[in-house]
Amino acid sequence: MIQRLKTPVTVNLVYDHRQRTVRPVALVWDGREYPVVRVGMHHTYREGRTLFHVFSVASDAVFFRLVLNTDNLSWQLEEVADGEAN
Repeated sequence: MIQRLKTPVTVNLVYDHRQRTVRPVALVWDGREYPVVRVGMHHTYREGRTLFHVFSVASDAVFFRLVLNTDNLSWQLEEVADGEAN
């Protein structure tokens, strides 16, 4: 089931200076830590002058859509899917 949210979360990132890549490695939501086992799509978009980075990531059983606001460096969890049909 897909759940749409707009809630702040904590995200841990790794930056690889050789490959010049950034990837989320874990997130904390509702007091629980979810290790990221797979990063799917990553894209950016702008609203006015603000640049947003969108990451689709997966833990062992849950999929997340995370959005980074580069103006204030805050993360929002916008979507959660557990793989179950409605």
